[in-house]
Amino acid sequence: MSRVTVRRPILRLRDEALSRRVDVLAAEEPLEIRLDGRPLTVTMRTPGDDFDLAAGFLVSEGAVGSPGEIDSIRYCAGATQDGSNTYNVLDVRLGGGAVALVTSMERNFYTTSSCGVCGKASLDAVRTVARWPVDDDQLRLTAAVVATLPDRLRAAQRVFDRTGGLHAAGLFTAAGEPLCVREDVGRHNAVDKILGWALRDGRLPLRSTVLMVSGRASFELAQKAVMAGIPLLAAVSAPSSLAVELAADAGLTLIGFLRGGSMNVYTREDRLTFPL
Repeated sequence: MSRVTVRRPILRLRDEALSRRVDVLAAEEPLEIRLDGRPLTVTMRTPGDDFDLAAGFLVSEGAVGSPGEIDSIRYCAGATQDGSNTYNVLDVRLGGGAVALVTSMERNFYTTSSCGVCGKASLDAVRTVARWPVDDDQLRLTAAVVATLPDRLRAAQRVFDRTGGLHAAGLFTAAGEPLCVREDVGRHNAVDKILGWALRDGRLPLRSTVLMVSGRASFELAQKAVMAGIPLLAAVSAPSSLAVELAADAGLTLIGFLRGGSMNVYTREDRLTFPL
């Protein structure tokens, strides 16, 4: 299997003193996802939880929503001279009604911020494909619980402690208890790993849960929350304008700049009770 971290020699300067040491880096390698043997997409990711990553990506794209819609996921042999497996190519075999969506998925991915479609088209796509509405979710929690989530997420980042170079996403209960935490060089991959875990464990839709992410809240992350039936997304940094628009449209509670006891609640504040 590929390694999560890589060791590299470096020259270090600290307080005008030079030294040589070995640094631990977060691994980054390409993962090609195939559907029924046909190339679908390539993403740069940190190796680990690859099956969940592939399954979660398909959840985000609206292709699957239950474990029975995936027949199998397996590694394919990598293109190496000695014929060894690089563990960087996955083939997903779909079953049930998911098969009919493969062709349309190959034509266009509506979820990425670089896909070239306008904001309205992106919003309409999520509204059309989302299986589980979140606007009627009865999640209620205190702002005090929300305020604890960044520290709880950080405490679960095992690889970050060794490298300082990974994003994280965590799924929490309304009481702030962690259900699943994943790390990756891309925060969207970390979220997909959570969605894939939930799919393969038969937990979708993820009603009355909270998704906490490091960094900012992009349209893509808001879309992933909506597609999985998650009613609240919180981020330590700023949301994008389109993320806020999607959250308002879908009934998703969106929180940004969540740091210590401060936060900005952009949509559906009725799910929170104040003060801290």
